[in-house]
Amino acid sequence: MRARLLLTASLLAAAFGVVSAAGRAPIVETATVDGIIHPVSSEFMRSAIARADADGAALIVFTLHTPGGLLDSTRDINNAIIAAKTPVAVFVGPAGNRAASAGFLITMAADIAAMAPGTHIGAAHPVSGNGEKVDDVMAKKMASDTAAYARTIAAQRGRNVALVEQAVVDSRSFTEQEAIGATPPLIDVIATDVPDLLKKLQGRKVRRFNGETVTLNLANAEVRNSEMTFAQRVLNAIAHPQIAYLLLTLGTLGLTIELWSPGAVVPGVAGGICLILAFFALQVLPVSYAGVLLILLGFALLVLEVKVTSHGALAVGGIASLFLGSLMLIDSPLPEMQIGLRLIVPMTATLAGILLFLVALGVKAQGQPSVTGESGMLHAPAEALTPIEAGGTGRVAAHGEIWNATASEPVQAGDRVIVTAINGLMLTVKRA
Repeated sequence: MRARLLLTASLLAAAFGVVSAAGRAPIVETATVDGIIHPVSSEFMRSAIARADADGAALIVFTLHTPGGLLDSTRDINNAIIAAKTPVAVFVGPAGNRAASAGFLITMAADIAAMAPGTHIGAAHPVSGNGEKVDDVMAKKMASDTAAYARTIAAQRGRNVALVEQAVVDSRSFTEQEAIGATPPLIDVIATDVPDLLKKLQGRKVRRFNGETVTLNLANAEVRNSEMTFAQRVLNAIAHPQIAYLLLTLGTLGLTIELWSPGAVVPGVAGGICLILAFFALQVLPVSYAGVLLILLGFALLVLEVKVTSHGALAVGGIASLFLGSLMLIDSPLPEMQIGLRLIVPMTATLAGILLFLVALGVKAQGQPSVTGESGMLHAPAEALTPIEAGGTGRVAAHGEIWNATASEPVQAGDRVIVTAINGLMLTVKRA
């Protein structure tokens, strides 16, 4: 009897559980990735996928607009997409945006690839991570490896393998109409925005990477938006060419001031923090090492101006080196990756002005007479405390101290005198 009651209770609980699950609105997770693909954006996308899996979401949609990024981060993102329990849609939008290079590979790896009108994808030819030129053999190897990676993803997703390879090898790009009109197509759907995308995906059968087929039930879905954490937003903002340039120059300036004025502390601490953040950003960006060296050389020349008499030659060379290094710092044809003259010219002029002002203060300080030691006593004013005969000795007050003194002319007590020489503890003075 007891066993029968337990069985009945279990059946009722299971039935109520099915009803509760069936009555719950499906969850759709959304997230926006705007900017360069790097370790920070990779962590954000992977954490969003993990959250969607934990919540049992019916779909996760990434709105993507990016000029490209690091291939290692792209592979990490794609691995998370492939292993996700939740179907993943990548939506290139809104209108006027693109998913180039790394963004193209992420779009091809998604369960559902979607684009907004007026967008484009492609141009996925790999380049050196530091922006430097590579020889033909290495460039061919890089392109071949990336093309093979893209082909295997496209084949598994049932997308146009030939066009995917052209995007990698020939840097070809595709509009949304070209992408969906190809046979087989590169993308699955064109939508104006995320709500329109969800309407068009309702009831759609999606083939996952492992071959399983899932029917999307998105009716009356609860849409949850995922945002970057504060730390991720900060690091994502730092990994921008103009921010990295500002951090590099300000960090170097801070350390330069600290070397000029040891013990100031604040410039050294601030400069060290700025340089560490700049190095984090520069490892993500396609940086030209020649540009970095020219910037550092520019600072070194401006510092040497205070030590070496060059009549301004070192200062002019330092300013020119700063300007040229700033122009060469980021080696990329993408407009989003460039450091514009509107930033370079004011920064170079400001930094040069600050350094030259500090150099001028240093030169002026070197020209000031010493106020300590024997050199500080020479030509110092004093007052005779006792009469001093010509060639005789007496006492004078100088620098708040009483000294023995001699003079070549008679001096009366109370006369104002000037120190002309020092011999041990004996001063030679004359009337002022």
